[in-house]
Amino acid sequence: MPSTTVIILDEYPPPPLELLGALGEMGAELVPRTLAELLAGPLEELPEADVLLAPAQADGEAVRTAVRRLRRWAGAPIVVVWTVTEFAALEEHVRIGHDYLVPPFLPALVGARLHSCSERAGLGRTLREADARAELMGYEKELEIGREIQAGFLPESLPVPEGWEIDVCFRPARQVAGDFYDVFELSRGRRLAFIVADVCDKGVGAALFMALIRSLLRHTAENSGLQHLVAAGRTGNSRRIPVVGATPLLNAVTATNGYLTRNHLRQGYFATLFFGVLDPLTGSLVYINGGHNPPLLLDADGGEPRALEVTGPAVGVLPDCVYTLGYAQVNPGDTLFVFTDGVPEARCPSGGFLGDERMLQLLSGPPVSGREVVQRMDTAVREHTGTAEQHDDVTMLALHRPRAARGPHAGGADCQVVA
Repeated sequence: MPSTTVIILDEYPPPPLELLGALGEMGAELVPRTLAELLAGPLEELPEADVLLAPAQADGEAVRTAVRRLRRWAGAPIVVVWTVTEFAALEEHVRIGHDYLVPPFLPALVGARLHSCSERAGLGRTLREADARAELMGYEKELEIGREIQAGFLPESLPVPEGWEIDVCFRPARQVAGDFYDVFELSRGRRLAFIVADVCDKGVGAALFMALIRSLLRHTAENSGLQHLVAAGRTGNSRRIPVVGATPLLNAVTATNGYLTRNHLRQGYFATLFFGVLDPLTGSLVYINGGHNPPLLLDADGGEPRALEVTGPAVGVLPDCVYTLGYAQVNPGDTLFVFTDGVPEARCPSGGFLGDERMLQLLSGPPVSGREVVQRMDTAVREHTGTAEQHDDVTMLALHRPRAARGPHAGGADCQVVA
């Protein structure tokens, strides 16, 4: 295998026979190219070489431009110019930093000079590879920091009321996307709050933004009043009913949106979220869906899943926007399935999405338990993704009310990851 690859700049004058003979004797692989080909030819046709050999009469700046183009594609060779009589033409090249050869073109001298250039070119490639590895390691470290931030803000345990079951699946993608979920008590334990949210973008910035939103929502909700008279409904009816837990819900979402739009609008981050407050005794649910995938209420008798529609925009997008309340009833045997877009947008190796229709097919029929629902969907996502890379976080939360009280249950499918 040749020790040195040399691009011969095919420009007038041609290399002297003595120089070509020395190159042949040292076993160099010669690749002839014109300056025009190096400057404007297809990138995939640019050769990788240790040395670019050019006559001293070649334009020095044009040769340097060609080397820059080679560096971006195949690694920069060391430029060596030669001359037999035009020694004054060497001045421009030496000033630029090019090496040179002059007679006599003895094989030992030519070999030693080009071997030195080959080592320099190899060192340059090694340094560039090291820089690339260092950049990759820095990126991987950033992702690891993001994952640690994300995991640190996920609940270690879930408060589960008597007669209810909560199952969670959280599988972060390789790139931290900012999904999160939270479950906590409100109104002195009389209400159960739960949140599933998805911060836009990826990386440490999204993880930090996730931590900020999660803290704002929980802190505001836990420190708000117990009761609020609410103008009911999705239909615009004017009746007013007392809804315990509505004040913490409205205050948390409205205040969080106000803070983000006042202080972080320029960063361009926002989050979709579903924030529900459950009365465990009656199964009544009041919620805000801020631009999130509509959760599905699965009927105990196997009816068509009911989607809980959007009641406002994503958090952090529109200042002073209005969030309305939605209402639902979780009866014995029902399951509320909340998820992020990593579920319907799971991609197969060819790029196709799992899709909403496939989700509805998989969720048809009466739910046995929240765990069974989560495991069924996680299996479908894994099978659909196959060997493809997971592009987004997958987060699922199932709130199940058994027909017969079996005591509190908090768990997760096999995919649950919180650290």
